[in-house]
Amino acid sequence: MITWGWSGQSHDASLAVFRDRDLVFAAHSERYSRIKNDKNLNCQLLIEALDYGVPDSVCYYERPWLKKTRQLYSKQYTLLGKVSPTTYMSKFIPDTPKSTTVSHHRAHAAAGYYTSGYTDAVILCIDSIGEWDTTSIWTGQGKTLTKQWSQKYPHSIGVWYSAMTQRIGLKPQQHEYILMGMAAIGDPDRLYKDIKQDFFSSTPTVTDPNTRFKINCHRGCKQWRKDLNTPQDFADIAAAVQRIYEEIFLGLIRHCASLTNKKNIVIMGGCALNCVANPLAHTYFDSVWIMPNPGDSGSAIGCVLAHWQQHISWPGAYLGHDIKGEYPVDQAFRRIHTRRIAAVASGRAEFGPRSLGNRSIFADPRGADVKEIVNSIKQREGFRPFAPAILAEHASEYFDGPVGPYMQYTATCKRPAEFPAICHYDDTSRVQTVTEQDNPGLRRLLERWYASTGCPMLLNTSLNVKDEPLVNTRADAQRWSALNGVEVCLPE
Repeated sequence: MITWGWSGQSHDASLAVFRDRDLVFAAHSERYSRIKNDKNLNCQLLIEALDYGVPDSVCYYERPWLKKTRQLYSKQYTLLGKVSPTTYMSKFIPDTPKSTTVSHHRAHAAAGYYTSGYTDAVILCIDSIGEWDTTSIWTGQGKTLTKQWSQKYPHSIGVWYSAMTQRIGLKPQQHEYILMGMAAIGDPDRLYKDIKQDFFSSTPTVTDPNTRFKINCHRGCKQWRKDLNTPQDFADIAAAVQRIYEEIFLGLIRHCASLTNKKNIVIMGGCALNCVANPLAHTYFDSVWIMPNPGDSGSAIGCVLAHWQQHISWPGAYLGHDIKGEYPVDQAFRRIHTRRIAAVASGRAEFGPRSLGNRSIFADPRGADVKEIVNSIKQREGFRPFAPAILAEHASEYFDGPVGPYMQYTATCKRPAEFPAICHYDDTSRVQTVTEQDNPGLRRLLERWYASTGCPMLLNTSLNVKDEPLVNTRADAQRWSALNGVEVCLPE
């Protein structure tokens, strides 16, 4: 039995393939089309999915007609003419089964809960907009997933964060992570009261999880405080926005703990990529699970699991296109040792926005100028931080705070002066721990590097340039190498 789940027609289209109850493939359309956040499915993606067999059933990540009622309410009339998921899919494969639909936030919650390994948990979903839901709280008990509360459009934490991203000159629904990084170089106090006063009526408490806005930010807030237009103004806006988001997030976490008295929490939705805020969840919960692709694209998995109402064995994040062959440990080690930087494209691509070793640029984290060199290669802002990939057993020696295999949290570096390339301005790092089970190839590279240098970590960043999707295929890697002057290590 082959089952497909898919998301798309809005942004970041993705497709997941299950064989019986095993997740065997999941990939982003943008990696094939080379169009960042591509909302459309891609023929090459579908061809690769068909290698696993023709689908016997298909699931879709939201309920289109319910979404149309919200679009009608918000006067998004141009969006009302979108075809049904079944009609859309039939343009690619005429005899595809009818797409079974599930609600947007249920798909988020299911993607997290049914891959978590928990059989008793609370699930917090925060994103921009589903059909009407913008934030929701669920409980998972055994196979049953139950919504306990939700907040409706137009009150949306995610929409507000995206609008503020646009306000400081960045791309909404794409550059929120840049705002998060910029926050570390701003003053979180200067504009904090102004933003709270101008945008918010209330924020979450232990007894009331609602965030009520004075302004509907769905069409942006470019007119807000037009006098704030310098780079420092933008950094200060970013710092205040991130501070307020963390307060809201902590309020929701406290409410989840009070409401359910559970020990495990799952965090999902696009806002679950806010790795600076995520460590706060560990204050109130013993165990935290954040799927490595918690946003809408991850709901290609979630819509199937919501339909089945069944846990699966999580296979890890390496689910995409396979560049076959042995991980190029020797090539990469030699290049880092002699040239300080190496790019690697090997094995199955990561499903999610972060490279975890199979489509990565690596560098020595100890060099004072390495951050500048890598940012120059990637054509991005100089303040942007880089993540370390570290042998898991050494993480506590170098970092204080939660860490994990999917870069979901920031932790404080204990020795920032020694590792400037992987420390942000506030001495934090988004740490990736690596075990043999997580990624055997990257593990061998780190072990080789550690044996040679005594340093158990490498800088790890995505194999792309700013606003370009990650390298996907061998041909992509060769093209990227020719364009950017950095040879990519590929399996032989």
